[in-house]
Amino acid sequence: MLQAAGRALRWNTRQSQRAAMLARPLSSTPLRRSQGGSDIERGSQLHGFVVEDVQSVSELKLKAVRLRHQRTGLEWLHIDRDDANNVFSIGFNTSVTDSTGVPHILEHTTLCGSERYPVRDPFFKMLNRSLSTFMNAWTAHDYTQYPFSTQNGQDYENLQNVYLDAVFRPLLREVDFRQEGWRLERESELGWQIKGVVYNEMKGAFSDAGALFATRAERQMYTGTTYEHESGGDPQVIPELTYEALVDFHRTRYHPSNARAYSYGNLPLAPQLARVDAAIEGYVRQKPVEVEMQVKPFGEKMVTEFGPAESVGAADKQTKFSVSYLANDLRNVYETFSMSVFSGLLLNGASAPMHQALIDAHIGTDYSPNTGYSPYTRQTSLTVGLQGMADKNIPLVEQRIAETLARVGESGFEQRRVDAALATVELAYKHKTADFGLNLMRSVSTGWFHGVNPVEYLRVSENVERLRADTGVFSKLVDRYLARSQHKLKFVMLADPKYMQGLDEKEHEMIQSKLAALSSADLARVDEQNAELAAEQGQVEDLGALPTLTLDDVAPEAQRFAVDMGVSAESVPVQWRAAATNGISYVRAINAVRDKYPELWPYMPLFCEALTYQGTATRDMAEIETDIRLHTGGISFSPFVSTDLANLGHVEAGISFGTHCLDTHVDRMLELVLELVRETNFGNTARLRALLAAMATNMYNDVASSGHAFARRLAASTLTPEMSAVEQLNGLAQVRFLGDLRRSGDLENIAQRLSQVRDVVFDRATLRTAVTANAGSTDANARALERLLTAYPDAPEREGIVDADKFTPTPGRFFCPLPVATSYAAQATRCVPYTHADSPALQLLAKLLTPGFLHREIRERNGAYGGGSVYSAVQGIFSFFSYRDPMPRETLATFGRSIEWLLSHEVSEREMREAKLSVFGDLDAPLSVSDEGMAYFTAGITDDMRQERRERFFAVTPRDLRNVAETYLAAPDAAARTSAAVIGAEGLDMSGWTRVNV
Repeated sequence: MLQAAGRALRWNTRQSQRAAMLARPLSSTPLRRSQGGSDIERGSQLHGFVVEDVQSVSELKLKAVRLRHQRTGLEWLHIDRDDANNVFSIGFNTSVTDSTGVPHILEHTTLCGSERYPVRDPFFKMLNRSLSTFMNAWTAHDYTQYPFSTQNGQDYENLQNVYLDAVFRPLLREVDFRQEGWRLERESELGWQIKGVVYNEMKGAFSDAGALFATRAERQMYTGTTYEHESGGDPQVIPELTYEALVDFHRTRYHPSNARAYSYGNLPLAPQLARVDAAIEGYVRQKPVEVEMQVKPFGEKMVTEFGPAESVGAADKQTKFSVSYLANDLRNVYETFSMSVFSGLLLNGASAPMHQALIDAHIGTDYSPNTGYSPYTRQTSLTVGLQGMADKNIPLVEQRIAETLARVGESGFEQRRVDAALATVELAYKHKTADFGLNLMRSVSTGWFHGVNPVEYLRVSENVERLRADTGVFSKLVDRYLARSQHKLKFVMLADPKYMQGLDEKEHEMIQSKLAALSSADLARVDEQNAELAAEQGQVEDLGALPTLTLDDVAPEAQRFAVDMGVSAESVPVQWRAAATNGISYVRAINAVRDKYPELWPYMPLFCEALTYQGTATRDMAEIETDIRLHTGGISFSPFVSTDLANLGHVEAGISFGTHCLDTHVDRMLELVLELVRETNFGNTARLRALLAAMATNMYNDVASSGHAFARRLAASTLTPEMSAVEQLNGLAQVRFLGDLRRSGDLENIAQRLSQVRDVVFDRATLRTAVTANAGSTDANARALERLLTAYPDAPEREGIVDADKFTPTPGRFFCPLPVATSYAAQATRCVPYTHADSPALQLLAKLLTPGFLHREIRERNGAYGGGSVYSAVQGIFSFFSYRDPMPRETLATFGRSIEWLLSHEVSEREMREAKLSVFGDLDAPLSVSDEGMAYFTAGITDDMRQERRERFFAVTPRDLRNVAETYLAAPDAAARTSAAVIGAEGLDMSGWTRVNV
């Protein structure tokens, strides 16, 4: 799926990020620390590599080793750190000179088979032959990367070999180019169409109004450079790419001289160097291809373009406008860091001067999608803008931006805010996350591919201290890059209700133009090629060439997370976990309201956001926000819903909140939590109006990028109480609810409703808490928590309490029309609760159907960007979905055919093993320290329950899969427990389906 990761990772194409509960052991391969980097010295030579630098970074508890391959010049950064979640990535500079999407399509096609592993799509095949904690590939502005992570030593070697062979010795067959890139194909009912995985992915991306605005603005900002082109591919240009150009791009870009390798963790380095040296045997050093990255200043210009209209908000307030300023060269690491901090202080939160000048003034609904500092191009940029505004207010917005920058340039920022921003940076690096190695790679990659020593990015404290001592630094930045800008773009996008229709017409014209250039013999050849592709997709492959783990590599015992259960003096349950938290205390709490107050439930998301937005009667949010950043890593509130582990008809619902801080700040952290809980001023209607507008706009925009998730929620909403609540809280029903609230304009009534929510939710009698901290800080946490609980509200007596209606599962078929170029389809079936004996088999069945049938039919044949099946064990829902799908009705039929395939298919030992490996990969992925023990706190899942379920997974047989398929998905009563949903363009023929408008 496309994963949002800021503007750095433009088209993140293949994701297998496994959420999990347990860490798993390394392979039995012995770890020799002398080969991990600890004893390596500058000048050492290993397997064709020479060590250029070795540096320790004590604040991050790591040693960085920089190496270079002597024959080819390949650069390598190894991070030696005591972390079992080992990471590897190989990447290449892939800057472009057009918008055909050649690096994006090449990224897909290299993973469609290689010399050593000549099977179709070994990447997806390896997902189920591995215990990886992450597998992906992405194309950014200037580079393409292929990263993975795993805790198993043999798995690491297997994946490294597959990735290296894929990039250096891919088959690059034309048939794969036509599947992944683009092709003409004759459809019996629709006539000639353009298909292709990347083509449909980018059609979906370009129908997202926000993403389109950011892309078009950037194109205008960087005219004459590589950045005016779309590295992911413009759907109107992708069909200009030829197979020969793809092969040539690989020859010139996927070369060791143009490559960067990254490794992280506690596995030995020397064997990895040997594997890479062998993989690039025969290559010699060559000069990398250079493209223009330096923009020629054009002074100031204003550009207006058109984009899709959005149904949320008033028709006369759909304009997007931004002002972009060319900033520093990203290779200046300190200045890039300073600009990043400056951008946060200028823009983020209630205390930010630009927020006060633009958002609080209600000129627009929220910042424009490209607002912020962008350090992802050779010359960076800072952008400020608004969306959801009237075009008549463009001069006003431009004036306010200029005035605010001038004021900041003259006076700078309040010192407390600067201190708070730097404290946030420092705390973030102390926070022990499960994916630290991957995040570290992302933080250094852009600069590294532009020639920066990546170790410079690791010395965070040095930059922090330098900034603290740099008097007037922010005024200097304003003067240097903003006040006297020689390169400033003012970009406007006006909403065109017929924009999507225009894209369809252009696509039709493009198809007709291509057909006109083909003879009858050419068209016959196209039909033959498509028939060859279909035959290729239908073949049963021998996967014997691919490496695999076995179930012997899976630990029989789940890792356990010891917790102590206690009760405070106020009779509030407290879960304690002592862990190595690096001096940070984590506090979570849940207030349950059960199934009461159904009329207030839709207000919960707005209520949660308002708690950290509105301020109080005595302090505005700007002041509170600065305190939060000075003393904590943030305070967050969110709605909470969880299904009873033994009964799908029973749910626990309410609110959850969490926060963390240095151990020395626990008292102040919990004082701030209590202040928000007790004193938030919902009656500040000016701020409430701004918050509501931003939430309505942003949630509507989320549908275009995450439509598969919205379709799944909508489909399941009629089947269980939890999914009904989730739809109200985070589905299309919430999109519609926020839009209706915003259009009503009755802010006084909304504020009253939010106050009612506070009265019923924050109740000491329904509260439970959890604390994770160092053993030495337990007493301090206990004292601070007791003070919080003593002052925590008791819910007042309330007359006329209404219980939610008894839930009755009902089937349904729903269609939500939206201005999108591709669709999202989903189907959901109610099955069994977590503790039911059939639950593990259902989870394994979902893991088997995706690679066995759905991936081939939905992605390869139908051309959707993604699709598959998922079983949520806690929710008891079996789901099918597709993502950026050009043929949603065909996909719905495919969902049903997948069960028919399973029932007529003899599941092999290999398929069974791979499904189990995939499940154990999910179960055993590492956790951040703050999440350890949380499965019990949030859902009641004990270590013993997880172990029992683990043993059931080992014991499931092919016959068990057939039984659960027959019992729950193919039984005569399955239709009464099944619903479906499609999100797509207005013109889709969905007659007979219930229409859902937002």
